[in-house]
Amino acid sequence: MNVQNKKIAIIGGGPGGLTLARLLQQGGCNIKVYERDLDKNARVQGGNLDLHEESGLAALKKADLLDAFYANYLPDAGKLRLMDSDGKIYLDDHTETHIAEHRPEIDRGPLRKILLESLKDNTVVWDSHFVSMHKEKDGWELLFKNGTQCYADIVIGADGANSKIRPYLSDGKAIYSGVTIIEGNIDDASQNVPYIFKLLKGGKIFAFGNGQSIILSTKGDGSVAFYTGEVVDENWVRDSNIDFKNLTEVKQWFNIHFSEWNAVYHELFETDKVSIVPRPLYHYEASQQWQTQDNFTIIGDAAHVMPPYAGEGVNMAMLDALELSEAMLNGKNLKLAFENFERKMLERASAITALTMMNTVQLHKQNGLQFMLDMFNDFSK
Repeated sequence: MNVQNKKIAIIGGGPGGLTLARLLQQGGCNIKVYERDLDKNARVQGGNLDLHEESGLAALKKADLLDAFYANYLPDAGKLRLMDSDGKIYLDDHTETHIAEHRPEIDRGPLRKILLESLKDNTVVWDSHFVSMHKEKDGWELLFKNGTQCYADIVIGADGANSKIRPYLSDGKAIYSGVTIIEGNIDDASQNVPYIFKLLKGGKIFAFGNGQSIILSTKGDGSVAFYTGEVVDENWVRDSNIDFKNLTEVKQWFNIHFSEWNAVYHELFETDKVSIVPRPLYHYEASQQWQTQDNFTIIGDAAHVMPPYAGEGVNMAMLDALELSEAMLNGKNLKLAFENFERKMLERASAITALTMMNTVQLHKQNGLQFMLDMFNDFSK
């Protein structure tokens, strides 16, 4: 099998898609990445990413990007304070190291920059919001929202949790996890949320109580990312009638729903420098399967989205990229390579999804804090 003479299109320029592009370019492949963002300067939302040695870091090592990673990672960002809803600290990585050193953290923006700069010029085609594709000759004709079209012999979907390309491979529907998060980002945190900023000490806070959670992390640009977690109905975001662009309404919601939480956490919604996005959390059936195609597959959240309560999302996507690139570059038959990759990926995703969902459920029970403490005690043994 010679994939080097094929036109390969990767839909989605997140960590998984860009890592795959880098690895395939190293193998001499002709790659284009189609990304919906307008340009490389688009702000990347979300908290820091902790990369694991056996997955995210392994992919960067194969891509010859470990030095660049360690030149940009945040040494203190992985240091954790585990707290309750009253503001009491139960575990503190700033005084006693637990597992932070095994999972170095990096901002999403710098990681994206490292991956982008590793690619050949014009690899990424910006402002390319995928709309549809249809079979053409031995490949696919792709259509984008801006009206442009292109042909590819091989298509790989890496377009995230709300993938528009996944339905061309699988009709499996995502299942609501039972938990919805309110994701926020606060710029210039030292000025806008000074108490929270000092409490974080450049690291992160996991707080649990009353069947709810608040996760906070310090970013390298001086901002703080956070998300609240709460068990609500699947359609709560719609049915609540809250305008999540109206900070007054969001503050009123938090004051009511998190009324039993210490005032320190309420500082998050006292500032008008916070951006808010509500996100119901979903996952796929652990036993999901689909019929392998000979020129199309998917990776990352497009294949196996799950809640963030095991820290595996980006690591799974980057490991997918590593394993798929090896399958494509070393296999003798592309369909067989895809079939072997998908089987291995789905087996791995099944186990991680089960773990993630156990964490998601347990952390949003009344004893969520104790569950987390027990987990860290197990790590330290």
